[in-house]
Amino acid sequence: MSKLLHPKATAVWLVDNTTISFKQIADFVGMHELEIQGIADGDVAVGVKGFDPIANNQLTQDDIDKAQDNPLHKLKVKFNAAASGEEKRRGPRYTPLSKRQDRPNSILWLVKFHPELSDGQIAKLVGTTKPTIQSIRERTHWNIANMQPIDPVALGLCKQSELDQAVQKAAAKAAADGAVMSDDERRKLVSTEQSLEMEAEPKIPTAIEGLETFSLSGDSDDDEDTRKDDDFADADSFFNLPGGDLDEDEQP
Repeated sequence: MSKLLHPKATAVWLVDNTTISFKQIADFVGMHELEIQGIADGDVAVGVKGFDPIANNQLTQDDIDKAQDNPLHKLKVKFNAAASGEEKRRGPRYTPLSKRQDRPNSILWLVKFHPELSDGQIAKLVGTTKPTIQSIRERTHWNIANMQPIDPVALGLCKQSELDQAVQKAAAKAAADGAVMSDDERRKLVSTEQSLEMEAEPKIPTAIEGLETFSLSGDSDDDEDTRKDDDFADADSFFNLPGGDLDEDEQP
């Protein structure tokens, strides 16, 4: 489906030159009905010059006449064969000059937090080349020492939906290949919304790892138990109090 050029300017022209209802114009240009009413009242799109949809091959006069005669008639953008497939992006993603210096940082982030993504997927997400990705994976990039991993979504290099789609595609491929993944890797292969809804898995703190075996087993050597009982049989030996050998005359 072809897109409408200059929708607000087209709405201005339709309001000024036709008797089509506000609802019909709003549906055609993708705006709210109240915005169209604001254009008619002079509160919205002040100073915007009308864009003639007929002269620019977006509408036909017959379609406008039908809409004026029938309030239920819906205007349709005129099909333009030259615009067929215009929504498809061809070639590598264009990255503005101001953001190109951030691409290596975003590649490092993707390689670190989403190693399941292929070089081709990363290249499409941030608009880079496979040799650059490979050099960052192998840490042979000339500026690797000064690079910091930064989320490409935060940098504006790609959309969150595009990243989620790539991650889900990688998850489907991994499942088809029968790869065995850890819980952390499996968590990375879901979208952001799914990851936020997942419950956090309880983990044993590192400081007490290994102690659960001792406390639960209840097994200990008999020699250790005997040594403890013999060594601390009385209070004097336990506390190792000084003055235990005092003569009777020196006793208080």
